[in-house]
Amino acid sequence: MKEPIPNFVLDIFRKPDLSKLWSRLSPKPGLNKGEGRFASLFERIKFNNILSLKSLIVLGFVIAVIPLFLAVMYAAFGMRETSALGRTINSQVFEQTKAIRLVLQKTADIERKARLFVLLSDPAVRQPYEQQSYESTRASFKQALGSLLKLHLENKIALLVNELSEKEDLIYQQIIGSANEDNLKLPVDEAFQGLRESSAGLSREFESYVDHEFNELRSQSESLEQGLLVKGAVLLAISFIFIGILLAILSRSMRQLDVSIRRLGSGELDQPIEVTGPSDLRYLGDRLEWLRTHLMELEASKQQFMHNVAREIDLPLETIREAAERLVNAANEEPDSARQEVAQLLCSNIDKLKTVSGELVRYSQINAKPETNRKQAVDMKYLLESVIGEFQARLQTKSISLKKLVRPVEISGNHDQLRSIIEQLMLNAVKYSPTGGEIRIMLRDSGSQLELEVEDEGPGIDPNERSHVFEPFFRGKAAQGEDAVEGPGLGLAIVREYVTNHQGKVDIIDSRQDQHGARIRVQIPLTGKA
Repeated sequence: MKEPIPNFVLDIFRKPDLSKLWSRLSPKPGLNKGEGRFASLFERIKFNNILSLKSLIVLGFVIAVIPLFLAVMYAAFGMRETSALGRTINSQVFEQTKAIRLVLQKTADIERKARLFVLLSDPAVRQPYEQQSYESTRASFKQALGSLLKLHLENKIALLVNELSEKEDLIYQQIIGSANEDNLKLPVDEAFQGLRESSAGLSREFESYVDHEFNELRSQSESLEQGLLVKGAVLLAISFIFIGILLAILSRSMRQLDVSIRRLGSGELDQPIEVTGPSDLRYLGDRLEWLRTHLMELEASKQQFMHNVAREIDLPLETIREAAERLVNAANEEPDSARQEVAQLLCSNIDKLKTVSGELVRYSQINAKPETNRKQAVDMKYLLESVIGEFQARLQTKSISLKKLVRPVEISGNHDQLRSIIEQLMLNAVKYSPTGGEIRIMLRDSGSQLELEVEDEGPGIDPNERSHVFEPFFRGKAAQGEDAVEGPGLGLAIVREYVTNHQGKVDIIDSRQDQHGARIRVQIPLTGKA
C-alpha cells in the first residue's frame, strides 16, 4: 500500500497565504522593530508630503469647479450688462418715441390752427379768441420741440427738429404779419407743404434711428454671446487639461500597482516595485515591495530546503539501490522466487522514489529563475501538433483515437512552460483513458483569450474533488482504485503554476453530454490583451 506523503512536505509546497501576509502589511500594535521604524518613517513622510490621494481629489474638484464658476460669473456679468444696456436703450427709445409722437401731433394741430386762422382772414369775421387759441397751440408745439431737444438725439434728428421749428416760425410770421396789416396774403401753401415734409422726414429719420439702435443692441448681444462661448470653451478646456493631468498621474500610479501585483501573482520577483504619484499610492507600493522581498525570502528558503532534502534523500537511495541490485543478483544465482520478487519490488519502489524526488525539485524550481519566464510569440497550433506527434506511440499502444478541433492561435508566453502544459494534459488524458477510448482536444481563439480543452473517457473527477486536484500530491478517488495509475501527483499542480505565470486560469468543467471523463479547460489572455 502506498504510504501517504508527510504533512511537513506538503506544507513546503503550499503557496504562502497572501491574505495572511497582506494582513501584516498595515502597521499594528506589536510590530517588530524593523516594521515599527518603517511605520514611523511613513508617518513622517505622510506628514511632510501633502500630495496625497485625498488632496489630489480635492485639488481636482477645485480645479474643475473654479473655471466653471468663472464661466458662470462671466456669463452672469455679461447677461447683466446686456440686460442693463437693453433697458437703457428701451427706456431712451421709449421717451424719444413719445416725444416724437407728441411733436408730430402738435405739428398737425398747429397746421390745422394756422389754416383755420387763414380761412378766417376777414377781421370782421375773426373772433379775438381765434388768435389766442393759435398762440396757445403754437406755445404747446414749441414746448414739445423743447422737450424733444432735451433728449439725447442724433445730430441729424436735432437738425430736422430745428428745421421743423424754423418752418413753423416762417408760417407764423407770414400769418401774423398779414393780419397786422389788415391785408392778409396767402402765400402759406408752400410753407404748409414744407412743414409736412419736415414732419414726415423727422418721422422717417427717427424710425431709422430706432432700427439702428436695436440692430446695434442685437449685434452687441450676439458679440457678447460669442464671447461667452469662446471664453467658456477656453475655461472648460483649461479645466479638462488639469483634470486630464491629474487623471494621468493617478492612472500611472494605478498601472504601476496593477503591473506590480501581476508580477507578484505570476512569480516575477526579480524586479523591484516602485510606485510614483500620491503618497497614499506610494505607500502601497512600498508595502508591495516589502511583500516582494518577503516572498523572495520564502522562495529562497524553500529552494534551499528542497536541495537539502533532495541531497539527503539521493545518497541513501543510491546505497539502497546498490544493495537491492546485489540482492537481485543473488536471487538470480539462487532460484528463489520470493526473494527475487521482493528484490524487484524494492528496485521498482526505489525508481518511483527517484521519480518523485525529481518531480519535487522540478516543481519547487518553477519560479526559481525569473529569467526563464521571459515571453515570446508562440504558435500554439504548431506547438500542439508537435506534442501530439510525440504521443503517437503511447496512443497506439492503448489504441486511443484522437479527435481534434484546432484553430491557429498565436500567444505571447514562455515556450517551454506552454509546451509543458500541453504535455501534462496529454499525459493525464492518456494515463486515465481506457484502452480503445477517445481523447478530444480543442484549441481556439475566443476573441480575448486562448482556450485549450482536453477531454478523455476515463473515470473522470468527482465534483467534490475539483477544487483540490490542482494541489500538489493530491490523489482523488479515481487515482486510488484498483486500476489506478501510479504517479507523483504533481502534473496538474505544475499546469496550474504555468498557467498562472501567464495570467490565465485552468478549470475542471462538466463533461459533454453522454460523456463521463475528465474535461480540463485552460484560458490564457492573448498577445497584447494580457
